[in-house]
Amino acid sequence: MAQERIEQGRGFGAKRAKKSTSLGNKNLVPVPEGAKTSPKRVGQGPGSGMGKTSTRGSKGQRARAASMRRGFEGGQLPLHRRLPKRGFTNIFSEVFQPVNLVSLTKAGLSGEVTPAILKAKSLIKSELGPIKLLGTGEVTVAITITVDAFSASAKEKIEKAGGKVIIREKKKEEKKN
Repeated sequence: MAQERIEQGRGFGAKRAKKSTSLGNKNLVPVPEGAKTSPKRVGQGPGSGMGKTSTRGSKGQRARAASMRRGFEGGQLPLHRRLPKRGFTNIFSEVFQPVNLVSLTKAGLSGEVTPAILKAKSLIKSELGPIKLLGTGEVTVAITITVDAFSASAKEKIEKAGGKVIIREKKKEEKKN
């Protein structure tokens, strides 16, 4: 019984017959030279393939691992401190999405107009963002429009046409305690 197992196992050793293909080596696509390279090992020492200094030369400040911080200019006043500081960014500023009266008439809107309708007609990008109605153009149809802000001329023209402007209520965010 044990002898049979040994005889079966010999077929997988070095004496195993190699498969022959009718095509020979013609079915193998040649790999271009330089396509199979081992990845560059980053770091110093013999394992990196770059020798002991790892292309950093010998000694000196730049040869060290943590030599200088970003933007360091050898003690000279760095560029980011030499340049003048200008301007101010208000973090509480609101950027409104403008909607002109002329775009309302081009879209053929009448009756009640909500931010969802303005978004559907591609007059604004987001119905959640603040919307401001501006008075460029004329309105002939009565429109009831809901916006966050409006210009005085826009309100005057819409009321003249028999419509009205409604200011959308802001949702107050609850503070988590």
